[in-house]
Amino acid sequence: MPATPALSYEGQRRRFTRLAIAPSLLFLLLVAGLPTAFLLITSLTPGSLVNPGSLTDFRDPLVNYQNLVTDKRFHETLWVQARLSLYTVVLQVLLGTGMALLVHSGQDRWQSLRHLFVIPMVLPPIVVAVIWKLIYTPDISPIFHAAKALGFMLPAFTSHADFALAAIVVADTWEWAPFTYLMVLAALQNLPGEYVEAARMDGANALRIFQHIVLPYIAPVLMVCTLFRLIDSIKAFPLIFLLTGGGPGSVTEVTNYYAYLLAFNYGELGYSSAVTVVLLSITVVISWLAMRLNRNLSHQD
Repeated sequence: MPATPALSYEGQRRRFTRLAIAPSLLFLLLVAGLPTAFLLITSLTPGSLVNPGSLTDFRDPLVNYQNLVTDKRFHETLWVQARLSLYTVVLQVLLGTGMALLVHSGQDRWQSLRHLFVIPMVLPPIVVAVIWKLIYTPDISPIFHAAKALGFMLPAFTSHADFALAAIVVADTWEWAPFTYLMVLAALQNLPGEYVEAARMDGANALRIFQHIVLPYIAPVLMVCTLFRLIDSIKAFPLIFLLTGGGPGSVTEVTNYYAYLLAFNYGELGYSSAVTVVLLSITVVISWLAMRLNRNLSHQD
């Protein structure tokens, strides 16, 4: 019987790579795959906490999804989520990019703040929510006391229908703009200096240098930041839970908070799972489209 030929170097490398990532994949399957499978299965049942036997009732597996089509409250939560994601992602990308450009400019007054800009991002989300709860509470907020001393009154932002969503946007932007700041700053530090110097020698001003050199160079990074922040914007649960509780009314009730209420306040596990599956599906589709767009832009470059 002929001896089995030894694996090539490339074959050994691929085998080692598969063995190296196998524990991580197994762990990911346990912590993410199994709960996701349970979520999908539960969404096909009329599962209810008051009727444990309903968790194994698959006689009408699509009833929850059929009900979602006519659920106006669910539709409203999607609209609230869309607005929250749009406002926060745009502001975070713009603000984070501006912070990175200021620090990269080399001016001492901005260089001294480069580490302070990161602090909001490293705080636990619940701590951020508590901080902004104090800021938005009229009786103890220094902002409200300062406004009162100046002779004018501010509305209670988190309980005012016109300002509640904006209050969440401001808090979420403050927390996560540093993410874009770090990503863009790292890209700017790798920008070849000879490109900028050549443009300056040709008489280009700062605006043209940014438009034709800096922006195209950091565009892929901005796309990645937008994708990550878009996905994370769907998880603004701690801020909404502590600051507004979805109110006033349903002004700040996003889809994942609606799913939380269905499961833990009303005990409707099946319907809550269906809401979560739809939200997860939307997130996956958006992520796929964004990655495809980023790949197309990279090929064009």
